[in-house]
Amino acid sequence: MGNKKVCLISGIAGSIGIHFLAHIFNNTNWDIIGISTFRHRGESDRISYMLGIHPEWQSRLTIIMHDLVGPFSERTKQKMGKIDYIINLASLSDVEASIKDPITFIQNNVWSMLNLLEYAREAKPRVFIQFSTDEVFGPTDGKSLYKEWDSLVPSNPYAASKAAQEVISTSYWRTYDVPVIITHTMNNFGPMQQSSKFPVMIQKATEKGEEIMIHGESNGEIGSRSYIHSRNVADAVLFILKNTKPYRHQSLEIDKPDCYNIAGDKQLTNLELAQLIAKLMGRELRYKIVDSHTARPGHDPHYGLDDSKLKNLGWKSPVSFEQSLADTIKWQQENKKWIE
Repeated sequence: MGNKKVCLISGIAGSIGIHFLAHIFNNTNWDIIGISTFRHRGESDRISYMLGIHPEWQSRLTIIMHDLVGPFSERTKQKMGKIDYIINLASLSDVEASIKDPITFIQNNVWSMLNLLEYAREAKPRVFIQFSTDEVFGPTDGKSLYKEWDSLVPSNPYAASKAAQEVISTSYWRTYDVPVIITHTMNNFGPMQQSSKFPVMIQKATEKGEEIMIHGESNGEIGSRSYIHSRNVADAVLFILKNTKPYRHQSLEIDKPDCYNIAGDKQLTNLELAQLIAKLMGRELRYKIVDSHTARPGHDPHYGLDDSKLKNLGWKSPVSFEQSLADTIKWQQENKKWIE
């Protein structure tokens, strides 16, 4: 791959990973090594679609089919060569699946984390981005916001597995000097998102004239989420890679890795999001409010991240929430196989 910087992205074929691929190729001259099993939520069609639009990217991309539940072979490590950056996006992320089968789910995410960190010990990248979620902190009251190193109090097995990934990566930062930076982000959306995610569920049901379930609380309160387009998230991570350096655990003066919250562009109740999507589609919304704790044990009504640290460095979302959502709805109306 020559002397250019090389970025390894795990989960490259996922609905977030594919937007990282596009954003990095559009905004750098880096090469990318993408890791995927093409199981779980990884779709080779996402990569094929992107390379069909941009065939010039083909020479800059190497795809490695590998399940991170197992370690890399020596042959695979030789094929990957020198790595400058690692962005770890690979995780099972479906909350419902984690509730139904917590042991398999947590084991997958923990073993994936361990094997990638073991590889990083040997590869010695400049930066290891551990991509995490707002859910590790647990719920808020809809107004308060969590800062980067607030206590981790996850509510469901998915969130617990992500919290485990964070503390494991922190231990590798301390013990082995792996240059970890942790990021937390909120609900992602964008073209090619899997159909189990709420924005796609809304569009899919509305397209068919079906009723959508909206999670609410027993006191009548409707839960909310903060949404951000995956390309905006990729822009934030690229900003971090270009404008910061990971803390190194060389003395007791620094006791934890660097960490950044990437907050959503807009906070909406579940009903407000559904209404907005239906409006953008020019359709009528049919919905039913259901008790969230009956429909989903471990449900958190609200999340919240304080992103002032990242914004104070000069980052802001390049595309507004409203424009991002309108573009996504339009794309998926024109490419209906992705929501069917």
